[in-house]
Amino acid sequence: MSKNAEPPPMLFDLDYESVKGRHASLVKQIQSHDEKYYTDDAPTVSDGEYDALRQELLSLEEKYPELVTPDSPSQKVGIAPAKGFEKVKHAVPMLSLSNVFSEEDLDDFIERVKRFLGYATDDVIEFVAEPKIDGLSCSLRYEQGVLIQAATRGDGQEGEDITANVTTICDVPQKIDADGVPDILEVRGEIYIRRDDFTKLNEQQEEQGKQPFANPRNAAAGSVRQLDSSVTATRPLRFFGYALGEVSAPIATTQWGIREKLTRWGFSESKPAGLYTSLKQLMEYYQGVLETRPDIDYEIDGIVYKVNRLDLQERLGFVSRAPRWATAHKFPAEQAVTVLNDIIIQVGRTGALTPVAVLEPITVGGVVVSRATLHNEDELERKQILIGDHVIVQRAGDVIPQIVGPVEGRRSGMETKFIFPHICPVCGSEAVREDGDVVRRCTGGLICGAQALERLKHFVSRDAFDIDGMGAKVVEQFWEKDLVKTPVDIFRLEERNKTLEEPIQTWSGWGQTSATNLFQSINDRRSIALDRFIYALGIRQVGQVTARRLAQTYGDLDHLQDELAQAMDIQSISYERLIAIEDIGPSVTEDLLEFFAEKHNLEVLADLKQQLDIQPYEEPEQLDSPVSGKVVVFTGTLQTITRSEAKAKAQSLGAKVAGSVSKNTDYVIAGEAAGSKLKKATELGLNILSEQEWIDLIG
Repeated sequence: MSKNAEPPPMLFDLDYESVKGRHASLVKQIQSHDEKYYTDDAPTVSDGEYDALRQELLSLEEKYPELVTPDSPSQKVGIAPAKGFEKVKHAVPMLSLSNVFSEEDLDDFIERVKRFLGYATDDVIEFVAEPKIDGLSCSLRYEQGVLIQAATRGDGQEGEDITANVTTICDVPQKIDADGVPDILEVRGEIYIRRDDFTKLNEQQEEQGKQPFANPRNAAAGSVRQLDSSVTATRPLRFFGYALGEVSAPIATTQWGIREKLTRWGFSESKPAGLYTSLKQLMEYYQGVLETRPDIDYEIDGIVYKVNRLDLQERLGFVSRAPRWATAHKFPAEQAVTVLNDIIIQVGRTGALTPVAVLEPITVGGVVVSRATLHNEDELERKQILIGDHVIVQRAGDVIPQIVGPVEGRRSGMETKFIFPHICPVCGSEAVREDGDVVRRCTGGLICGAQALERLKHFVSRDAFDIDGMGAKVVEQFWEKDLVKTPVDIFRLEERNKTLEEPIQTWSGWGQTSATNLFQSINDRRSIALDRFIYALGIRQVGQVTARRLAQTYGDLDHLQDELAQAMDIQSISYERLIAIEDIGPSVTEDLLEFFAEKHNLEVLADLKQQLDIQPYEEPEQLDSPVSGKVVVFTGTLQTITRSEAKAKAQSLGAKVAGSVSKNTDYVIAGEAAGSKLKKATELGLNILSEQEWIDLIG
């Protein structure tokens, strides 16, 4: 609120002593709320209530300047909530791990690694096994041995700059003074709090009348994201370094060698860890750590297995958002029994009808669970779950609540079967289940309010536009008040707010600060990369990987739209080019063309282009490559490497690997027993290489 706004008249009808008392009370209240918001990351009042207290304080101090003291909230620099941390683009993406949950899953992982490398089943591969720390991922960048930047993982491509806070962590080296340290060294690891330190921290919180932290991970995350690094310095944070990001020169030839080198350079390493060569050995290690888990000094939620040799890691590469050469073996989920009170249907952005269990609230793994997904009607039928059942609930991967099944022995006979609807509960349109689809979908499309609302939530989500302050509840609020009905409404929100009888900053739970920060967050996202923009559109079957492939293939949005418009003719070269993109088959192609043929979608796209700077796709920085940007097709059996490895290597060099041959193909690599693809390539007069010629080309 404006500093010159009129103060509440009633205050100045009070005698001076009462005014002084009210001022002292306001100072104390605001300081307490500031501490809860900035220090504890746990506000106890709405922004609107907070703004009202500050306005009253400022009004009093304007009327009675002698009340202003150095410790008054009005005199503190930076008292208003910050707009957030600066963004940091990772030189090497910080990816997450795939998961396994059983011995069978782990065996499958090992066999996939061997198949990719062309190894026989009885060939030996060495794995590093180490505890999976339940903390906050962080990347430390050193240049000439000096720590210059620390960043969170964020979305894997871009994180937040937390350098000032990380420099307060006791076991993060500020400088590495040793032989062999590369000019550029990124050490990746986990920020965490030990169990004993967490207990002491919560005791201090309670002694000071503060809310205790729910668990060590939340405490670590909240501490690192403090706006005041002096607060972070008071928290018992620690750091384990276990991996590398960008390095200007290699420091080891194995993962175990990296551990040893980081230890010599002053970094702590998680223990117990070891080297193993068989499924039996890995499972024995897993069981041993699981049994001793309560005695380990810090929270862990599983085991991480990594291929030890770095040259094999390089050959294996990455798939989607995870490395092929590592996986996390999660510990069994904690379970509890509660009552299933009801089953409701939620309609998603693609029209999928998902049954959701409404549960009697129960604490599972330290979190209160009141709802859990039941996935789809087949799963509901398979588990034979009835409304009124006592059910077993667990948090999959210690995160997602799910129902394992009913406790049939506790049935009373009063339970009822849920009848899955064939009509959308939101718009009344028919809900159909297509052949081969496991879900039933609303056919209402854009007339279905639930689909439109869920698409908006997806549009602003972290991996899409990532608009701070515009979470699901805020989107719902704007939707209900008819302020945001399409994505472009988001970028017109600030101007429209100026004409509202009741502007956003006057709503309950809002204030001038929160509204201003939201508008700033929206404006900060008016420039966006093409792949994120495509993903944000919420096209069915188009996830982040597919969106990136489309952006990589077409380069900019206008070219993408032109090509897809021409691809409506399935006899066209454009259609052939589209369906040749790796992982984009007939089904994905159909959904893409359907989206770009719909008149309303094209109108929204046109409006968005007026509001946004949609940046053309930029290839990640890489070594100079003779195949960068080239379209490559592999066919036949390769002798020196597997087909999967060849594709991964080509992609790592910037090539676009296609699944079929077209006039747009630059190279066809033909192995033994090449068939129809080689024939078509010959007919089209394309550049055909043998396996050895391909290897010579890429060096």
